[in-house]
Amino acid sequence: MSIAEDFLVQADEKAFDEKHRQTINHNIGKYDAAVARGLSRFENLEATKKKAHVIKWRVMENLDKFLPEFESNFQRRGGKVIWANDAEEANREILNIIQRKNAKTVIKSKSMTTEEIHLNEFLEQNGVESLESDLGEYIVQLLGQPPYHIVTPAMHLTKEEIAALFHERFGTPVDATPEQLTQKARELLREKYLQADVGITGGNFLIADTGSIALTENEGNARLSTTFPKVHIAIVGIEKIIPSITDLDLFWPLLASHGTGQNLTVYNTILSGPRQADETDGPEEMYVVLLDNGRTNLLAQKEQRQGLYCIRCGACLNACPIYKNVGGHTYNTTYSGPIGSVITPHLKGMEDFKHLSYASSLCGKCSEVCPAKIDIHKMLLLNRRDAAATHQNGKVEDIGWKLWKKGMQKRNLIDFFGGKVKNFILRTFFKKKWSKYRDLPEVAPKSFASQWEAQKKQKTER
Repeated sequence: MSIAEDFLVQADEKAFDEKHRQTINHNIGKYDAAVARGLSRFENLEATKKKAHVIKWRVMENLDKFLPEFESNFQRRGGKVIWANDAEEANREILNIIQRKNAKTVIKSKSMTTEEIHLNEFLEQNGVESLESDLGEYIVQLLGQPPYHIVTPAMHLTKEEIAALFHERFGTPVDATPEQLTQKARELLREKYLQADVGITGGNFLIADTGSIALTENEGNARLSTTFPKVHIAIVGIEKIIPSITDLDLFWPLLASHGTGQNLTVYNTILSGPRQADETDGPEEMYVVLLDNGRTNLLAQKEQRQGLYCIRCGACLNACPIYKNVGGHTYNTTYSGPIGSVITPHLKGMEDFKHLSYASSLCGKCSEVCPAKIDIHKMLLLNRRDAAATHQNGKVEDIGWKLWKKGMQKRNLIDFFGGKVKNFILRTFFKKKWSKYRDLPEVAPKSFASQWEAQKKQKTER
């Protein structure tokens, strides 16, 4: 079964899974209420979003200048930068650092970039324990699942299901409250921070003028992951760069309000290298892995490079009617929802992932809610155009659309076959796809044009 076929099968199952839909609708409903309050605090939200868009545009048009500036400033304070072309190279470089330090344990804060390169699985295969410290990530790691959502990895689970998981694994009461479950996770993880040899994080922003990475979180686990271990490795996509530390007063509130509805997330940290001589905590060594992994493919697409403006707030996922019905795991890719459907075909190949650009109603809600004003639904259409232009859709589909176009352009071709033939074609070729959950339309025996002519003739004869 191809990736596209698997998507259709899973989407069909999830869309009619009532329990799943109730859970997602409940959780996204709470998100919507919080975000509405958060966005109401902006004096001029539209102007703020336009400013963010312009800054990200400037960055992408000058990426070759901002990245070396970051590297130079970061290295000046003792940090080390590694450029990784793809996931394999990034994983290999990270493993080299770990092995050089004879490290056996890694503590991780939430990072979609590490999910993108499948770091946990790679380290496990090489005898290194890698433990997620974000509560949502920790829960899905216990279940052996990937994150369900960019911001809230365990959105698809109810508190009762999480309580049952903790009861099975750790013997907590089966009716434990969310507060009790959180306390248990703290007890389990606190010792891991002290024992870990290496701390690994992502990075919400790379700051060019100070050579820093900015982390934003609500649990404090990223701070613990970067404070206790002797080595800190940050894996960050090359598109996460912003020109100046002063830009954070724009991007941090935008990310917090669109991601969770907060004015500002609880913990916001700026790290500019390893521990300095006059500092009391922090790692002895700090590395930043700058990850390409297909991003320059998207950068080369002048019309679609807007996809790289994304700050990973997850707003478009929560707004998308498709995502709310089929869920995050169905996409079978790290970045799901509308923005994932835009960028994944460029990051992982149009041939295998072009179908995601068709998984959209094109309602435009994703573009409306995006804090960086990415024209997401237009990008999806451009991806479809490119897939068709390069004949990625297959010969059968190409022939089908050519015949449809030819028929639509000439009325006599549309009316060539009568209703009986058209109904036979519908039942033969479209029953499996269209009528699993609905009745197929019944085509009238005579076409509209012939009925119109007959009616006109009757009026004339009278």
